[in-house]
Amino acid sequence: MLARIISYALSGLVGFPVTVETDLTFGNEAYETVGLPDNAVKESKERVHSAIINSGFAFPQKRIVVNLAPADIRKEGTVYDLPIAIGILAADGELPKAYAEKWLILGELALDGSVRGISGVLPMVIDACERGYTHIILPKANAAEAAIIKGASIIPVENLTEAVLFLRGLKQIEPQPFTSSSGTRCEHEADFSLIKGQQAAKRAAEVAVSGNHNILMIGTPGSGKTMLARSIPSILPELSSDEALEITKIHSVAGLLRNSGGLVSIRPFRAPHHNASIPALVGGGTKALPGEISLAHYGVLFLDELPEFSKSALEALRQPLEDGFVTVTRAAAKAQYPADFMLVAAMNPCPCGNFGSKQTRCRCTQFQIERYRNRISGPLLDRIDLHIEMTEVPYSELASKEAGEPSSVIRERVERVRLTQRERFREDGILYNSQMSSKQIKKYCRLDADAERLMELSFSRLNLSARAYTRLIKVARTIADMAGRADIGAECIAEALQYRSLDAKYWGN
Repeated sequence: MLARIISYALSGLVGFPVTVETDLTFGNEAYETVGLPDNAVKESKERVHSAIINSGFAFPQKRIVVNLAPADIRKEGTVYDLPIAIGILAADGELPKAYAEKWLILGELALDGSVRGISGVLPMVIDACERGYTHIILPKANAAEAAIIKGASIIPVENLTEAVLFLRGLKQIEPQPFTSSSGTRCEHEADFSLIKGQQAAKRAAEVAVSGNHNILMIGTPGSGKTMLARSIPSILPELSSDEALEITKIHSVAGLLRNSGGLVSIRPFRAPHHNASIPALVGGGTKALPGEISLAHYGVLFLDELPEFSKSALEALRQPLEDGFVTVTRAAAKAQYPADFMLVAAMNPCPCGNFGSKQTRCRCTQFQIERYRNRISGPLLDRIDLHIEMTEVPYSELASKEAGEPSSVIRERVERVRLTQRERFREDGILYNSQMSSKQIKKYCRLDADAERLMELSFSRLNLSARAYTRLIKVARTIADMAGRADIGAECIAEALQYRSLDAKYWGN
């Protein structure tokens, strides 16, 4: 007898249905899985066999063929364990085949028959509901995650026996209640009011966030680079529902939502260690999973000790910084993930960290300093819009009991500036000044006469590249928006140039 159970698979963030066809015939006892299964799918044979036996059911003493259709797409992971087990039992007459075939079934089986959570449930359920598969049986560990999709009837199960009894009509399981946003809301631990001194750096951070520009902080140890970086999420605007859903999909694929569920409701802040590999940063592995840059989508990617990252890993960031997405290609899989993040990087000015310090003498030779700084390539620097220098904070400012401006006040200003940009680019398909194309720069970035003269003079003196020039104009546009100006004045260009002056000081550009 043949049973057809619907399950699901993922390619990046895009799901597609997989029909688990299970055929039982008389003959020599055998078990074969076809349809381009990977090793995890092939090993499901042993998990399914033990789960069925340990759940108190008889395993068919027949020839079993399991086909995963469409057969020309590789199937990965443990998501097919539960649908295969249900398919075998349905084909053997242990439960009503016609009723079982109406459900979309997902889940991994343990040897004792319990159902374990899986990765990527949210994008699967979203795509399934769009295709009309709204009745879904899945692991209880994934139920809260899937229940944020309105219109889906989610039946959570803890073990194979529970699923079989439900499909037989012998046990009533209430669908998981719909939850619009039961995510992980929390207050930010870091706040701009806690940062002592560094007014110029805080201003630069506000400019960067207002236009979603990338920023590099260069300074001696203890100057507050890390604290400033960790405070930046506190001045980012609240997530929209669409942004929250897209972030949650990425985290679901990465397996970060199991047993938590709900929408991710705060912007991501990812801070990978400097020994992170290329796959860890941009995505990869055998299953082409998302990396840190995609997990930081609509949030902040903080790279501390920037020159300590491998050169190849840093160069791999160049295309995502430009395009806002990354395509991960492997022999067995190919996936595209969004990567629209704000890069916040920090580094010391030299290997010992004390170059330019007013308190500690630098021990590095000129050769060591140049070799250290040259780990950051010119093309990568061009993609970082603001470069700021930070030095030690004097004792008088550290000991001051006067609180700085809180993040909530700065965030209100940021939201006003971003609203201005959204209204400006309503018909252009972008959200921020940092995303402007050359055509849009020409349309929206009108310089007054003084600004034009200053820009022309600076271009030759600072030896700016074409990319650095366009990014400088984008930063100036953000500064003008913060000042409420329709055009870009000379003072906007001057401030934007100030954020590019370290090119010449540290790299001789």
